[in-house]
Amino acid sequence: MKLGRLNHVGVATPDIEAAIAFWRDTMGATAISDPFDMPTQGVRVCFVDTPNANGLWGTQIELIAPLDESSPLTGFLERNPLGGQHHVAFEVPSIETARTDFEAAGKRILGPTRIGAHGTPVFFVHPKDMNGMLTEIMETPSHG
Repeated sequence: MKLGRLNHVGVATPDIEAAIAFWRDTMGATAISDPFDMPTQGVRVCFVDTPNANGLWGTQIELIAPLDESSPLTGFLERNPLGGQHHVAFEVPSIETARTDFEAAGKRILGPTRIGAHGTPVFFVHPKDMNGMLTEIMETPSHG
C-alpha cells in the first residue's frame, strides 16, 4: 500500500446549513457545493473546497449530516453533539488493489466497497487499525 493524496477530511455536523454558514462566514470559504442526499449511506453531504498554494483547489472538507435517526452518524453525534472530525480520505489508483493490500495487512474493512460522494468506489478502515482515525480509501476521481 502506498499513501495517496489526501482528498478530504470528513466533518460530521448535526446541522449542515449551520456548518455551511460557519465555513463561509468564519473561515471565508468561497467554493461550497450544494448539499445533496446519499440515502444509501444515510447522510446529507456538502463539499467545501480549500485552495492550495498555487491558488488551485486542494483538499476538501466534506460536511456530513445524518438524514434521520437510522444514519450511521447518529452514534457519533450522540458522543460528539457539536460534531467534529469524522474521517480522513486518501486516494488510491485502484480500489481493488488497495482493499486486497489492507486485508492482507490484517486491517479491518468496515462493510463492502461502495460508491462514495465523489462518485468513485470507497471503503472504510476501522480506526483501531489506523492509529485511531476512521480512514476512507477512495479511488482517485477521473475528474481529478
